[in-house]
Amino acid sequence: MTETRSVRAESVQADTGESIAEFVRRARVWLADNMPPIDPTDLPDVDRGKEAPWLRAKELQKKLFEGGFAGICFPREYGGLGLPYAYQKAFDNETRNYEMPIILNTPTFTICAATLLDTGTEEQKQQRIRAVLSGDEILVQLLSEPSGGSDLAGVITRADRKGDKWIINGAKTWSTSAFAADYGLLLARTDWNVPKHEGLTMFLVPINSPGITMRRIKQVDGGEEFCEEFFDGLELEDDAVVGEVNGGWAVASRQLYHERRAVGGGSEFASGIGAEGKSEQPIGYPALLAAAGQPDNERLQEIAGRALVHRAVKDQLIDHVYHAVLDGSLPPAGGSIIRIFHAETVQCEMDSALAIAGTGGVVDDGSDLSRFGDRFLSRQAASLGGGTNEIAKNIIGERILGFPREYAADRGVPFNQVKRGRT
Repeated sequence: MTETRSVRAESVQADTGESIAEFVRRARVWLADNMPPIDPTDLPDVDRGKEAPWLRAKELQKKLFEGGFAGICFPREYGGLGLPYAYQKAFDNETRNYEMPIILNTPTFTICAATLLDTGTEEQKQQRIRAVLSGDEILVQLLSEPSGGSDLAGVITRADRKGDKWIINGAKTWSTSAFAADYGLLLARTDWNVPKHEGLTMFLVPINSPGITMRRIKQVDGGEEFCEEFFDGLELEDDAVVGEVNGGWAVASRQLYHERRAVGGGSEFASGIGAEGKSEQPIGYPALLAAAGQPDNERLQEIAGRALVHRAVKDQLIDHVYHAVLDGSLPPAGGSIIRIFHAETVQCEMDSALAIAGTGGVVDDGSDLSRFGDRFLSRQAASLGGGTNEIAKNIIGERILGFPREYAADRGVPFNQVKRGRT
């Protein structure tokens, strides 16, 4: 993309000659005629751990694609519109009162499709990006491993060359919504004789392939969005390789760049605005204070005000960092800034809501305040997606502020000589 700050003005026109104002007028009419209306203050329930919302999202995405409003910032040659981010933001503002396939944004559009756009072969981009924009496919990430923690480069799922095939053996875990996916981006080790970052390869894997066993992970809040996958003799062709053989770290790094921007809310490839469903709806603090019987409590009003300030600053920070990276005043690692502040904002809001809800947030007394206690159970997830807060801080320190790199005992050591576990 070659967007500059000036594209935020309504008078700017795309290559098609259609200004943002003209685009918005056309979108407004189309949305009213084609998309299901909703009350933005009373969203439908969307459980990412069930199949039905994903099938519904595919249906809605097909409508967007057929109507010419899918993939606004994706290139035309892969099924998108090839328009600047300002057009996507303008379209998003018009979608507030309509049901949108927002669950497809992460990880399908903002992470996986964006990574393929940057690193995939022409065939992969033509087939997979077009398929997700048309609502035919869902993409996921297959990165984390049971023994890996935050050390993504330390993966031990292996891909061995046997004749003209790649044979995959190993395991992945915490794969978001993998049960609903058609393809996954899988990072595996293809060379054990070089340092860990140099012996990795990224593969594009059909999820329903023989050799893959998937299990659901039940979370503390009862959700089953995450999955674990076991690979036992999975066979892949050369066309499954994304990027270069043993060049998988470059692909994974780009993938993490997109993930941190997506988690923070700063990706131009997201479509639609607002929460995915009722459980993710922004907290209305005046209503919460009233429900808790504390509408005039000044201390709780201050707590609510602090949370609202975080929310407002986050929105401004997303815009600032996006354009700063775009014009080169910040390096691409700048996405980690909004990633960290997103986590801090989510946790501030969850803490604030529970403080206001009081005992009603942890004891179901029939007041509906217990839902804030349910949301509190997943507050820490915001500090984990796209890598932990600590990793994001290291990235900011090393790649933006120029601090010395943190010491690592395995740096430059062939991976087959690195001590792992208790060995």
